[in-house]
Amino acid sequence: QVQLSESGGGLVQSGGSLRLSCAAPGSTFNVPSMAWYRQAAGKQRELVARITQNDDKNYADSVKGRFTISRDSARNRVYLQMDNLRPEDTAVYYCNADKIIRVGRQIEYDVWGQGTQVTVSS
Repeated sequence: QVQLSESGGGLVQSGGSLRLSCAAPGSTFNVPSMAWYRQAAGKQRELVARITQNDDKNYADSVKGRFTISRDSARNRVYLQMDNLRPEDTAVYYCNADKIIRVGRQIEYDVWGQGTQVTVSS
């Protein structure tokens, strides 16, 4: 099963920063669009930010001005810089690719990572 690999979560105080990283598998040729989602305890998973191959970005209103998504297309990686964190940002953060094109042109759809915990203390 194809999976994305996330890292960078942890515990931070309110107002602090964290940087999440996500990598596609080594046999990946291209990933047109990558995104970060999060799911807080007892809540539905929600989109945090998305970035396209053309570097178009969109953010949830709750994180605009605080979070920045970026990508390294050559390495098929996506990052989420999270600044001025708040307790309400506490959640498991998931990386997602709606489509991964493998080296052999096989296409994998709706690929997720295992999630990384972000906890913000007040």
